[in-house]
Amino acid sequence: MIDLTKLEMKVILKIVKSPEREYNANSLSAVLGVTSMGVLKILKRLEREYVLKSKKIGRMVLYRVNIKDAYARKYVSFVLSREAFFSDAKVRRWIEELKKIQSADMIILYGSVLIKSEPHDIDVLFLTEQSKFSSLKKEVDFMNKMNIKKIHPLYQNFQDIIDNIKKRHPPLLNAIKGIVVHGEEKFIEVYNESRKE
Repeated sequence: MIDLTKLEMKVILKIVKSPEREYNANSLSAVLGVTSMGVLKILKRLEREYVLKSKKIGRMVLYRVNIKDAYARKYVSFVLSREAFFSDAKVRRWIEELKKIQSADMIILYGSVLIKSEPHDIDVLFLTEQSKFSSLKKEVDFMNKMNIKKIHPLYQNFQDIIDNIKKRHPPLLNAIKGIVVHGEEKFIEVYNESRKE
């Protein structure tokens, strides 16, 4: 069992869901609203455990997920699963509904459903292969017939999502900051590929 604090979870989630950015202790503390010393302790501990790796640029130390380490990938996958599991009841209802979809390699719930009590629609990012696209579209259409709130899908294949992250495409960057419903390992692959130069 991984011993994990809420702040450690926030640190990992912020890093892995922002492949377009480089974070150090100060920049993470600013976005998380905690002291840089508290964040630095967590970063150093996660680096000692090989979950994170650091890169020094001048006097600044930047951190990213250590994708080459199997433990680090499992750790991040666990954090992503835990975030979904401990979501509030309104979000969990949609997580359970979306888990029924079989034709997507990765599903991310994002947008107003995560912050509003009554969202207009349900924004979902689907990662799939071209060969499964028509099946996925049928599954989404069927789900939209069965639910009052309609799913507003954003369909991507693996290369599209990587290219859009590298181009810093705002809708996609917003989507990957949502909750991973399915495909934690694929999310880690996306993170890894989008970080390559």
